[in-house]
Amino acid sequence: MGFSDLLQEVGGFGRYQWIHVTLISLPGLMMASQNLLNNFVSGIPDHHCRLPANHSLSNLTHLQVDEKQLLKVFIPPDSSGTRLDRCRRYVEPQWQLLAANSSANVSQIPTEECLDGWTFDKSEFLATTVSEWELVCSLRPLKQMIQTIYMGGVLAGAIIYGGLSDRFGRRSVLIWSYLQLGVLGSSSALSPSYTAYCVFRFLSGMAVSGIILNGVSLKVEWIPTKERTLVGTLTSFFFTFGQMILAGLAYWLRDWRNLQVVVCAPLFLFFAYSWWFAESARWLVLNNRPEDALKTLHRVARINGKQEVTDKLTLEVLHSHMRKEIESSRSSYTAHDLLRTRGMRRISICLIAVWFSTSFAYYGLAMDLQKFGVNIYLMQIIFGFVDFPAKMLALGMLSYLGRRISQATCLFVSALIIFANIFVPSDMQTLRTTLACLGKGFTSASFTTVYLYTGELYPTVIRQTGMGFVSTMARVGSMAAPAVLILDEVLPALPSVVYGGSAVLAGCFACFLPETLNIPLPDTIEDVEEKWSEIRPAHRDKEGVSLKEGGPYVYGGVATTEGGTLKELKEAEGTGLNAL
Repeated sequence: MGFSDLLQEVGGFGRYQWIHVTLISLPGLMMASQNLLNNFVSGIPDHHCRLPANHSLSNLTHLQVDEKQLLKVFIPPDSSGTRLDRCRRYVEPQWQLLAANSSANVSQIPTEECLDGWTFDKSEFLATTVSEWELVCSLRPLKQMIQTIYMGGVLAGAIIYGGLSDRFGRRSVLIWSYLQLGVLGSSSALSPSYTAYCVFRFLSGMAVSGIILNGVSLKVEWIPTKERTLVGTLTSFFFTFGQMILAGLAYWLRDWRNLQVVVCAPLFLFFAYSWWFAESARWLVLNNRPEDALKTLHRVARINGKQEVTDKLTLEVLHSHMRKEIESSRSSYTAHDLLRTRGMRRISICLIAVWFSTSFAYYGLAMDLQKFGVNIYLMQIIFGFVDFPAKMLALGMLSYLGRRISQATCLFVSALIIFANIFVPSDMQTLRTTLACLGKGFTSASFTTVYLYTGELYPTVIRQTGMGFVSTMARVGSMAAPAVLILDEVLPALPSVVYGGSAVLAGCFACFLPETLNIPLPDTIEDVEEKWSEIRPAHRDKEGVSLKEGGPYVYGGVATTEGGTLKELKEAEGTGLNAL
């Protein structure tokens, strides 16, 4: 008997769960916009040095020469010779270059930096942070720094809000995160400087982390065991749709300040209706608030049309179902408990590797769309669309093959695709783009799997702390991914080698995680140790958690036929008194 039985009594996956899951998943449409916003807000328009005032193109309209040809008088070609240099100009105008038979050696002509700033093309973007604060040439690293700072905020939010939600509840922190992102995200559109914008993006990243982590836990803790796979996968499509919505909004607005407001304003709507959410009854019980948990369960039962359950479900029934969990919850838990015991340590170390690698590869592919040579808005739609078949494949794998095989397969296949792209010639741009899209699809499927998997592996008493702890590595991966691209200057294949190698390593770690398909959520650390530690009963019940007399049991390589608890068996092993 446990919370899963109570959940079935109040309606299982009924009307309340449908509404609850849908309302929590809707903000996912905007979370994609937040994570990938820098592709458009900080897009790099075509640009060249601004001409001196006395030589501006407006003063040269009397010349019967094409504007592009006229610019060659002032701007040298770049190293490839196919377009104008973005960061240099001639010290003096080179009028002789207008002659059709000119044979001047342009590499010998003196040049200088852009002393008067830059002129930006407005055909793709009307205004971006790059064009407004001139984050080009020597300042170009500041463009990527915006994304790194944002991901630093997501990292800080995972650490801070993960712990706070285990202490103050999932619902409270989720509501606050909606408000924080709505206010600070919209305010960032008013940023007067680059520094102010970075501060707003950092705080917005913290809120995004609070929304994602608490939304996942609040959904998982109200969903019956059998429905978790389907619901977890289907709700991830909100993020997929969000990527395509972002492309449409960015194409429509093309101004970074307007886009910033539009993707953040819906958070006020989410904040307004989030007060309807019910706090996790599991969390309420395990935090010594059984009366509040009972009221919440009665409310869910009424919404699900199970009015008769409200009379039967009393505090005594609640305590009888969750006696073991309530006794365990009297202890306070910290991040140290994630590594203290053998089973928890195994889970945490493996999940750290999986989260880091998945995010590392995902953002390495998704955060530099302009490198593909395809229209950036179209590329964003393609990257979003490829998630549909990848996630449907993940749904089938999760349902029939289990979590462990699905997680490892997604990582190994994404690595294989990344490695394959190394051997594709650079002039075969279509094939390279196709492989990149496939790689992104499988890393996205890996993200879907690991969010669900993590929520099922960690116990309720420390689930949010665990989610926050391991997802910090995802943020480290997303911060490190852009930096790896610098290796392209050493050897073009190096970034792909690093991304693919990381995915292979994480896939190996995933193979050591325990399977959770159709297994009830653990509520305590003791549940985790009993289910997934080294104790292996020869005769187990359906859930594999009871220790019945008659054995035999194997612990530490020693057999015993005595009944007892895991704790007693460990004590026996520690004293050397093992019954054979």
